[in-house]
Amino acid sequence: MKIVIDMNLSPDWVSVFQEEGWEAVHWSQIGNPKTSDNEIMQWARTNEHVVFTHDLDFGVILATCQASGPSVIQVRTQNVHPSFLKKLVFKSLDQFRDYLEKGALVTVDEAKNRVRLLPILDFSNFPRGR
Repeated sequence: MKIVIDMNLSPDWVSVFQEEGWEAVHWSQIGNPKTSDNEIMQWARTNEHVVFTHDLDFGVILATCQASGPSVIQVRTQNVHPSFLKKLVFKSLDQFRDYLEKGALVTVDEAKNRVRLLPILDFSNFPRGR
């Protein structure tokens, strides 16, 4: 599984993922930092990457478009520094790997991790911001 890290997360995440054996690239290494979320989603789908983000818009895009991919891991914590968050992220990757490979939205926060399979057909209870 390959990960593309959104602009709202530090490029430091690349080495954190690589140290754990994951292939990862930060969007700033491959695309325009001002690229829209929709374009990043399209790139991730075409290039078979999971999007790793702190931006809730990716989940909303999946829900409103009823897309079957790409998979997205969205972080819902205030502290997104790798030293704080990496254990939670890798726990989620291990727990939901099969779902992510098929198409899923995984939400990581300090209280619990959640998964929604794609496509998201009912988003009436979908979170709309913080």
